[in-house]
Amino acid sequence: MSRQTVPFAYGTADAGGEIAQLRQVLALVEELAGTGAPPAATDLDEAARISGAYESALPVVQRRFDQEAARTARWATAGIEALVTLGERGWPVKAAAARLAQELRKSLAELRDIVSA
Repeated sequence: MSRQTVPFAYGTADAGGEIAQLRQVLALVEELAGTGAPPAATDLDEAARISGAYESALPVVQRRFDQEAARTARWATAGIEALVTLGERGWPVKAAAARLAQELRKSLAELRDIVSA
């Protein structure tokens, strides 16, 4: 495996873009776990709905979303870097990647809930 940098844009007020980026990270992690599936057509729809909900949300809700998205991006990036390092050393990564994917799915649902409440 080669080292990859996962770009994130924090607090850009583009909630749909942040969700789309996290979904791309999830796809990469699922690939490392051996459970990768092609992106669903509903992923773009979800990103658009979240973006709309974010735009109409109160500023306090927007800040909470931004903080949670940034926190998720930080630990997801650290997790991917750890997986890549382990893979480069020849260690198995599937189980750890599956666990990271599970946590990413959970965080994506929490982000959706923040702006949908």
